[in-house]
Amino acid sequence: MTVTWTEFRRARRRSRQAWILLAAAGLAVLSGLVWFFTAGQFAAAEPQTTGPREAPVLAGRWMNAVDPVRAVPEGSAAGVLDTLAVKGRSAKDNYDRGAFGQAWLDVDRNGCDTRNDILRRDLAAAEFVRGSRCQVAGGTFQEPYTGRTIAFRRGAETSAAVQIDHVVALGDAWQKGAQQLTAQQREHLANDPLNLIAVDGPANQDKSASDAATWLPPNKAFRCHYVARQISVKAAYRLWVTPAEKEAMKRILTACPGQGTIVPRRVR
Repeated sequence: MTVTWTEFRRARRRSRQAWILLAAAGLAVLSGLVWFFTAGQFAAAEPQTTGPREAPVLAGRWMNAVDPVRAVPEGSAAGVLDTLAVKGRSAKDNYDRGAFGQAWLDVDRNGCDTRNDILRRDLAAAEFVRGSRCQVAGGTFQEPYTGRTIAFRRGAETSAAVQIDHVVALGDAWQKGAQQLTAQQREHLANDPLNLIAVDGPANQDKSASDAATWLPPNKAFRCHYVARQISVKAAYRLWVTPAEKEAMKRILTACPGQGTIVPRRVR
């Protein structure tokens, strides 16, 4: 068979292209191996935390702010922490949930109870019970305490899977200044969107009435916001912290020195 000069040049060109592609592929593999054995294997070994680093306070025109004892001071969360009184716990033997009013009142007077307000705020594409503009029937959200995506479905057997947590637990607040508040101020504390987040039910049960010294969200990506939110609530309602609690908060905030207080602002 006779091979023309033109065919010979085409074959050489295709051969060169094939070698270039093989060389590029080899270089990519080599680069990947170098990355893995230097930094990649360590990055792969690190636990991956997911979940929102921030959580909203107000959402849309339908949600109203609740009057606290004083406005949340704006600025560094660590700086505001240093303004809080530091004391030991008061007695808890006289604690009564009823001192904070009936659960899930409509304190902001928008026509819907607080639990449904928070579900509507925190769930993505919240669905409502037929014929109701308040009762949330379902939805999904990226849960902040665990970082997992969780589905909520209203029902006797399913509602408890998603609970509304008081970021500063009412039992903790009672031992750190809430006894000196008026009945109305305690109602506001219990229903203030600043102090409320929709969370995983088991995680909320695990937290119970703990403060930052004894419980923090398993999702480390959320801890700075969580601590800053507790500081903001305690500043707004003139509550104090224990020495151990303050130390724990300071330790968390060293990882996020730019973390500010959580100031209620409307999100449209």
